[in-house]
Amino acid sequence: MNLSMKDKILQHFLQSKGEPISGQQLADELGISRTAIWKHLQTLQEEGYKFITIKKKGYQLVAAPDRVDAAKISSFLKTKRFGYSIHYFEEIDSTQTYAQKLARQGAEDGTVIIAEEQTGGKGRMQRIWHSAKGKGIWMTVIIRPNILPHQAPQLTLVAAVSVVMAMKSLYQNFTPEIKWPNDILINGKKCAGILTEMLAEMDRVDGLLIGIGINTNHELDDFPEDIQSIATSIAIEEKKKVDRAELVAEILKNLEHFTDEYVENGFTSIKTLWEEHSGTIGKRIKASTIRETIEGQAIGITDEGVLEILLDDGQVKKVYSADIEIQN
Repeated sequence: MNLSMKDKILQHFLQSKGEPISGQQLADELGISRTAIWKHLQTLQEEGYKFITIKKKGYQLVAAPDRVDAAKISSFLKTKRFGYSIHYFEEIDSTQTYAQKLARQGAEDGTVIIAEEQTGGKGRMQRIWHSAKGKGIWMTVIIRPNILPHQAPQLTLVAAVSVVMAMKSLYQNFTPEIKWPNDILINGKKCAGILTEMLAEMDRVDGLLIGIGINTNHELDDFPEDIQSIATSIAIEEKKKVDRAELVAEILKNLEHFTDEYVENGFTSIKTLWEEHSGTIGKRIKASTIRETIEGQAIGITDEGVLEILLDDGQVKKVYSADIEIQN
């Protein structure tokens, strides 16, 4: 875990679950002076963490801001690889753009780039993604699975399953659904999107950039007016604010597990989970591709993750990439 000394100190307090820790104990464990400990605590307090001193016991963390920094995420982390290298930013143009640079420099499998705010967030087809400060999860995960280039689109579906399963494990008041290929809907409104980009040679994948944007603690007024009728957040649907760092850690756990499952055993089990959580299968849809618009009933996905649409004339059309509109 590439934590700074300040974050290592914070990690100790987060993992203590409210129990006080002595300054001397921290100094001994981390190999620094008590004065250095005190200085780092002062910095953390400036960032919004609140400590009190308990006589003969030490410092106690009594309040923490809602952040998605490395120390906060690592306090929830239950992975073998993913999330052990976290690049955290208060503000960035795009986590996806920064991830491209890190991936080309050899960043390890499971490296995370995450920010409180994106000024140039992007979705599929270069659409703007609104990334309100401190409200959502705006991250890119660099993964390096041993797969061939033609398999890369399936990893978008793997990521979608990972996000949905993470939401289901943490929240009780809603049921998320996957809209093919890359959106997560709650009650028909968009809550999350996934953007997968590939770095590859002719015969092998060097890396995949899994961009995940989740509207997490937004209230309705946090969305631009033009999307308020079609967007939602976890907080709106769960009817309370949630811990963003906990959700990040749960997604990373699932993404690591399902990526490994896919590489080892293929797409079959992932496909089953995807179809179980699909909000597209069985619905009448309009699919707009670069060349044409197709209307019909979505009947399933192939073993390659390609959407199958039953047309009104009985033909089955395979769609590899499209914008999907679910029709009432």
